[in-house]
Amino acid sequence: MRFCLSIPLLVWLAGLGLSLDVWAGSANLFSRRDPLIEKFVADISAERMQETVETLVGFNSRNSASAMDHPTQGVGAAARWIRAQFEEYSRAGGGRLKVDFDEFDQAVTRLKNQKLHFINVVATLPGRHPDRRIVVGGHYDSLVLARAPARPPSDAPPTRVDPNSFQPGANDDASGTAAVLELARVMSAYEFEATIIFIAFAGEELGLIGSRHWAKQAKQKGWIIEAMIANDIIGNIEGGNGLIDNGSMRVFSEGVPTAETAKEKEVRQAVGGEVDSPSRQWARYVKEKAEAYVPTMHIRLIFRRDRYRRGGDHIPFNEEGYAAVRFTEANENYTRQHERVREENGVRYGDVPEKVSFPYAAQVTRVNAAALASLALAPAPPADVAIWGAGQYDTTLRWTASSDDRIAGYNILLRDTEAPLWQRKIFLPKAALSVENGTITHRLKNITIDNYFFAVQAVDGKGNESLPIFPSPGDLRLLAPPSE
Repeated sequence: MRFCLSIPLLVWLAGLGLSLDVWAGSANLFSRRDPLIEKFVADISAERMQETVETLVGFNSRNSASAMDHPTQGVGAAARWIRAQFEEYSRAGGGRLKVDFDEFDQAVTRLKNQKLHFINVVATLPGRHPDRRIVVGGHYDSLVLARAPARPPSDAPPTRVDPNSFQPGANDDASGTAAVLELARVMSAYEFEATIIFIAFAGEELGLIGSRHWAKQAKQKGWIIEAMIANDIIGNIEGGNGLIDNGSMRVFSEGVPTAETAKEKEVRQAVGGEVDSPSRQWARYVKEKAEAYVPTMHIRLIFRRDRYRRGGDHIPFNEEGYAAVRFTEANENYTRQHERVREENGVRYGDVPEKVSFPYAAQVTRVNAAALASLALAPAPPADVAIWGAGQYDTTLRWTASSDDRIAGYNILLRDTEAPLWQRKIFLPKAALSVENGTITHRLKNITIDNYFFAVQAVDGKGNESLPIFPSPGDLRLLAPPSE
């Protein structure tokens, strides 16, 4: 059963002394649908994504060591074409999308310290609050490795082939780049609360080089990045094991934050929170919003940073302390990853466009659109969220009151400690809350802190919801305890 209540009705309920208290078995606790987000989702085109992938494959190789200055071949030509696409979308959207190259030289450890030139292609859509940023990316470089047939794990590692040989990289990761371009196309004519940054990353295959460079720059500048999505390998529906799945996708998120300090580790071990990192909150948010707008797509939350002992462009953002997740197809096919195009013992190898399901890639891109737009339209999350309740029968939460006039109230989220998703939302209308010294305090009667996890979320008058914020213990932050 789903509940869909408007903010005015919620305020009316609060006026009667009632609160919205919703229990649900699924992630979609609040199923309001915004017509604008529905438009973004509907406008995603599988045909345009196919054109993008085929064009990128047409550069013959996008290996980071391939030709940089050739007009039609190599990684440099691909970067210039991606920039031209962003610029075309900017013109069509009234010039709001700002496009640039992030260029740098770096020695590559995996290539015996050979120095290469890298280009991240960056398109920024300024929001009403430029200090708030959301990033969506995919990498446009490709890689083919020389492998012996049926190479056992104990053998020597594969060697790299000529970087200018045919290295199509259709699914890994022209598909993710196509998603980023398509999102920019459908969203760049609109203004959001938060700034959205669309990035085609360079050098992923050589060690996350482009994303690590960009994320470090963002951290050095003191940028607030509320959330990041890396789209990587999103267009295949047929696994190498024969399983076919075009109705689900995986979202990977770290548990214990990569950037956690020793003090933060001590607090986490004292109070729990191993599965409540900022990235996990973002992953849960993605599932809730995406399944509301793309109900035919099942979002599988994989509670690990990435696939087993593997990595992607979200990891450098985790390293800098940002909430970041990876979007990937449900079933991978390893005969189509980093393989030279060939047929061997009746098996066709190679990452070619014919093996990409563009309707499926478009569905994953619609999931992107639903999550990105939901967050970009929402208010900033609450700040300084703290919690008390040790040795008490009640649990008390406190946070800084927002100065945003759009705020209609706040959600308090609860779930059982063993539950992966939020199970309950309690809406607190702004009009019913008292603000003392710039803070809001709310006591949950007869709800013991030992048995649940909690979060607080800002809600505007249209029902747009911020990311949930997991509270820190108020006593360890040396905050004065709430008065009775």
